[in-house]
Amino acid sequence: MSELTISIRRARSEDAAALSDVFDAAWREAYQGILPALSLERMIGRRGPRWWFSTIGRGRPLVVLDIADKVAGYASYGRCRDRGLPADGEIDELYLAPEYQGLGFGKRMLRAVRNDLEDRGAKRVAIWCLTENDRGCEFYRRMGGRMIAETVERFSGVAVAKSCFLFR
Repeated sequence: MSELTISIRRARSEDAAALSDVFDAAWREAYQGILPALSLERMIGRRGPRWWFSTIGRGRPLVVLDIADKVAGYASYGRCRDRGLPADGEIDELYLAPEYQGLGFGKRMLRAVRNDLEDRGAKRVAIWCLTENDRGCEFYRRMGGRMIAETVERFSGVAVAKSCFLFR
């Protein structure tokens, strides 16, 4: 009988291509029909393996969900960048490849990242989610996030609402 190994670990340079694939699939699944098609394609196009390779190990922490030596998701996070929010930490991105969504892995990643942020002194954590991303917003609510702010971001001239969730 073989064992399935699941871990959340720091991203490594050899993860760059897999991170690009996860980003592509997760963004298409989450934002198709929400973001203008041209904006979505541009955002995905900018986050190829070369971008990920240059990002890994620089700046904010980046962790991956590793399932049987396959990158199935990732999260980037750090100190809260918006001084107007009542938060110490911020999760910039938390994405899973679509085939791994709804299986409890997002919950594991969110908990691991929040624990790491708490170890770094960040007890209140913010995360932004596009308001029309019903699945994402509902996930953050179920996990205990409280919506504390809303704003609008423009993509190809189209105003898209986003909501900020706070975790304590």
